[in-house]
Amino acid sequence: MRMRRKPNLDARLEKCADLLVGSPEQFSGRWCDRFGSYSALQIELGCGKGRFTADCAAANPDVLLVAVERDPSALVMAMELARSRDIANVRFLLGDVGMLDSVFASGEAERIYLNFPDPWPKSRDAKLRLTAPNFLRRYACVLAPLGELWFKTDNTPLFDWSLDRFADEGWTLREVTHDLHANGVTGILTGYEARFIEQGLAINRLVAVREPNTKTVADGQVPRLRDASLCDARGYDESKQTHAKKELPT
Repeated sequence: MRMRRKPNLDARLEKCADLLVGSPEQFSGRWCDRFGSYSALQIELGCGKGRFTADCAAANPDVLLVAVERDPSALVMAMELARSRDIANVRFLLGDVGMLDSVFASGEAERIYLNFPDPWPKSRDAKLRLTAPNFLRRYACVLAPLGELWFKTDNTPLFDWSLDRFADEGWTLREVTHDLHANGVTGILTGYEARFIEQGLAINRLVAVREPNTKTVADGQVPRLRDASLCDARGYDESKQTHAKKELPT
């Protein structure tokens, strides 16, 4: 769900214009050199308000982090946070996963962060999940050989479903866990993640490695997704429960 449009959004975006990359297609293949002299390029998909973005960039000053967000109200908050902390090695794009192919060259990124995407629980919407085969193949095109996709979610059914999709698409999985913070909070947190931990929800995480045989968009038609409904993070099967409510007598 998109947040309400922020007051004075256009003026706030203008103040952070140097962090927001317009016409990003012109930088395909030369991101690290165009914005400094960085050792590697990393991409965050759906940065939200930017807590993870700012902390991740600050912890890796030799890496250029490009954060993608489709909601301008969230994006401006992320940029303002980065600006308030004087973080130089981050840039922002207004858009979504669909722009990856045109914005980044083949094999340009060493890592992609995918944190807490929408689970799209209904079977008919499975193709919209950001771990569906059509998206995994886009990521594989952008990642360098042995590049990594770091994926976190509080939704265990989505995580388990995604494990199968990664395997089917030829990725190697490492550091797979259903309870990342079982022995204490670890790693860089998103804003959502901090709240989920307070609520006692377990966080699922994996690292998927792009191998030579990992499928890309060049591999043609993606498999059709069938019987792919999911429960939510708390075990509520939205599609089935909604159907059941419709059948209750009036």
